[in-house]
Amino acid sequence: MVFEKLRAVRLKEDDSNYIVGLDIGTEFVKALIARLDGETLEIVGVGRARQSVSDMHSGAIADISGVVQNCEDALSQAEDQAGLQAKKTVIGIAGELVKGVTNTIRYRRPQPDRPLDVAEMEFIIEKVQERAQIKAQHQIALETGNEEVEVKLVNSALVSIHIDGYKVSNPIGFQGKDVAVQIYTAFAPMVHIGALERVADELALELVAVAAEPFAVSRSMLGTDASSNFTAILADVGGGTTDIAVVNDGGVEGTKMFGIGGRSFTRTIASEMDLTYKDAEKLKVNLGHEQIKPTVKKEAEKAIDKTLDVWLAGVELALSEFDSVDHLPNRILLCGGGASLERLVTALETEDWYKDLPFTKRPSVHHISPSEVVGITDTTGKASDHTFITAMGLLRVGYDTIVGSSENDSIKEKLNRILRI
Repeated sequence: MVFEKLRAVRLKEDDSNYIVGLDIGTEFVKALIARLDGETLEIVGVGRARQSVSDMHSGAIADISGVVQNCEDALSQAEDQAGLQAKKTVIGIAGELVKGVTNTIRYRRPQPDRPLDVAEMEFIIEKVQERAQIKAQHQIALETGNEEVEVKLVNSALVSIHIDGYKVSNPIGFQGKDVAVQIYTAFAPMVHIGALERVADELALELVAVAAEPFAVSRSMLGTDASSNFTAILADVGGGTTDIAVVNDGGVEGTKMFGIGGRSFTRTIASEMDLTYKDAEKLKVNLGHEQIKPTVKKEAEKAIDKTLDVWLAGVELALSEFDSVDHLPNRILLCGGGASLERLVTALETEDWYKDLPFTKRPSVHHISPSEVVGITDTTGKASDHTFITAMGLLRVGYDTIVGSSENDSIKEKLNRILRI
């Protein structure tokens, strides 16, 4: 009955200046309500609710009704703080079956002497997306053993354009024969997207976009600057998965996900030390506390190190698949609850996992602070650490989707808007 009342109120709310970023994580649901203010987003409400162990599986929804209840709890907290109920939402999607790749398509123009126009660029972009969809469908079909699997485009962004070998920031008006366009595209199985649509529907929210979570994290760091030269490896370590994005000169080279996150470490502690999952989680979170006996701490660290070796191998494997880049960025920026594990950060900083990868030197490692997120301010003081970065990135994707094109936009922004339609 309470649900029905909340839905009725939310359906009446039609304030287009507010948006909800809903990060449905394996361990927690995080809800951020932000107000659109020109080119910035102002967070006015923050909520967080813990998920049950059975609600999610490897980053994807396993129990819709359980997840809806948790989302409602997190939303209520955010709405109470904001003093309003927003209607529009962006929800993140994660899991190993979300495929994010950067494809280059070479297009030979039939009339090389004719200047390129927007209509021709739209045609080229359409071809890239078609090709990327076939690739993603084939890859997911292989991994699931289901030839009939349906996939849907969730995100697209322009990386670079070359005409006859020359890089251009604005292709319009150029002549030339060969146009090479690099576009990042992320696809997900329809079954996952359908579950998110159902959650939004149950919450009486208008779903304006679904975003691949590593793409959302990269958007949080890039903001609206079309000429950004931001370069880094972004790693979102969640409860069920680790999502990695490689960003080079402001362009997303690709995203990879693998199914090892914070819960894997908890499970190893539980099985090695014969503890319940709940007690193992408590021990993991409080490992640095002085009240933990040295012998217990040592045993827990030994268990963590077992999973850590597998996790580092996962990071190495994911990064080795970025074979289109000459060098990998020399800094790794971490976010997500799983990245709170001190031993994980230390292992990335000190172990030799990176030696066989194309790094020019040992990469530096640090957590992303909310103050580093471009164009988003937090008036509540509650979105205070690296665990809220993904939700902030979802707000940025919402901003990208909602804000219309203006006359002053660069061609990159205009083409990116074409990609989002």
